[in-house]
Amino acid sequence: MKLLASRGAKSVALLVVAALVASCGLPRTGPTKREIFAGSVQREGDAFIVSVNDRVTRATAVTPALGFSEKFTKAGQLGSDIIRPGDTLSLTIWENVEDGLLASSASSATTLSEVQVDGAGFIFVPYAGRIRAAGNSPEALRGVITRKLEEQTPDPQVEVRRSAGDGSTVSLVGSVGAQGVFAIERPTRTLSAMLARAGGVTIETDIAQVTVIRNNDRGRIWLQDLYENPELDIALRGGDRILVEGDTRSFTALGATGTQTRVGFESKTVSAVEAIAQVGGLVATAADPTGVFILRNEPAEIANAVLGRSDLIGAQRLVYVLDLTKPNGLFLARDFAVRDEDTLYVTEAPFTQWNKTISSLTGSLTSASSITTLAGG
Repeated sequence: MKLLASRGAKSVALLVVAALVASCGLPRTGPTKREIFAGSVQREGDAFIVSVNDRVTRATAVTPALGFSEKFTKAGQLGSDIIRPGDTLSLTIWENVEDGLLASSASSATTLSEVQVDGAGFIFVPYAGRIRAAGNSPEALRGVITRKLEEQTPDPQVEVRRSAGDGSTVSLVGSVGAQGVFAIERPTRTLSAMLARAGGVTIETDIAQVTVIRNNDRGRIWLQDLYENPELDIALRGGDRILVEGDTRSFTALGATGTQTRVGFESKTVSAVEAIAQVGGLVATAADPTGVFILRNEPAEIANAVLGRSDLIGAQRLVYVLDLTKPNGLFLARDFAVRDEDTLYVTEAPFTQWNKTISSLTGSLTSASSITTLAGG
């Protein structure tokens, strides 16, 4: 009886020591599941705790809305031969007289090469004066020059050739083969053709986004959508600025995951299962699969839909809970979409904290005899 009492006292003393050690604050990866639940609106905090189900998954399945406005999609393609400020023209003029205005002998031709269209859209032709070239096709400009010269020389013959200049160009920057300024020519009057002209996109097509800035208007699309939806292959305009960059969205992974870091999206949509896989999965020796949390600030519209109410105003803090041990837990995690700036947090299993407590005791005391001594044996 005395031996049993002694052993009981030792066990109680050991448990007391373990409790004292645990209360001192053992190292851990973050808050426990109970501490997160304490932050709910029903208790001490201001966050809504929501268990993920099929209805919640549908209500939160929001992807970034990217696309071009009608100002982009309704704009027709530029005529490939329309003259614009900055273009370079070559003029050849034949006169049907021996002592012509421009030529010294009959049937000889006068060539005016590299005639620059000025910023106002005009060119100067001897004896024809200052002529507006911008907005005309080479054929229309030929007629204008011919009529001007007819007043001074009989039956002039005029040829106009256009070379694309810097008056109708676009700039491409970002993740393209060759950044620079490119003229809009016959083969490159649309967005996809101009991207090809610049050497194509140099990043993963799954995350590539294309932004077009035109005056005060801006449109952005996924590169994949550009090729899947022909209406998004917009006609370009002089002065357009095109930026190609990777998806800038990301989420943060913390807790009992393979890696605790900020993670970029690898596709247009990322599910909770994919997010966990991206950071190396759950730590087998520490993670609690019943405590997978997604922390997010939800717009009022979505928050009201998720919570089944209509009185919330402004962004709301929501904590979504995924229990991977439930029969459909993995399916729900596969369907639940992670969004930009989300925090993925996985709690430690209760056994992990207990194991740390025991380890801190046995690591601090050199032997079992020391524990016996501590217990008063």
